[in-house]
Formats: sequence, C-alpha cells, structure tokens
Amino acid sequence: MMCGGPSATMPATAETQEIANKVKSQLEEKENQKFDVFKAISFKRQLVAGTNFFIKVDVGEDKYVHLRVFEPLPHENKPLTLSSYQTNKEKHDELAYF
Repeated sequence: MMCGGPSATMPATAETQEIANKVKSQLEEKENQKFDVFKAISFKRQLVAGTNFFIKVDVGEDKYVHLRVFEPLPHENKPLTLSSYQTNKEKHDELAYF
C-alpha cells in the first residue's frame, strides 16, 4: 500500500484495542480523567513514514473519543504516540481525518 489517504473505516480488531490501550494513559493525562470503559469500536489506517491509526473508542455512558495514534516504523523502535484526539463524540459521528 502506498502512502496517502486513510483507509475505509473498519471494525476494530484485537490489535486496534491493544493500540488504544497503549495510549489510554496519555489521553487520561491530557483530559485529567480516568476512563473505566475504553473499547475500540472502529478504525482507519493511513500509511505515512510509519502508520497513523484513527480509532473510535467507546468510553462509556454513550460517550466516544476519536484518537489519532502514530506508530513509527518497526526499525525505529519508538513507542506509539497519541498525536491528537477529539472528545464529546457520538456513536454515529464519522471517523474522519483530523
């Protein structure tokens, strides 16, 4: 796959949940709150020099957050980064590039 636009939205997988879990503490720190529920629902993937993952996460009580997570190339041996996020999302909100 070439670098370019994000993929279509796909249902979250075990890998998606793992990625969300790895950046959960970064989000909690930025938002200054703990999320009891943190369930990845769907995602898009964008290949850059590494991979951007856009992940819709159910945080309970009908609230959702959208995460943008950057995964460096494997040989760079760097951790996942929460690049950006959007709060106060609803279930039907489209997972768009941000």
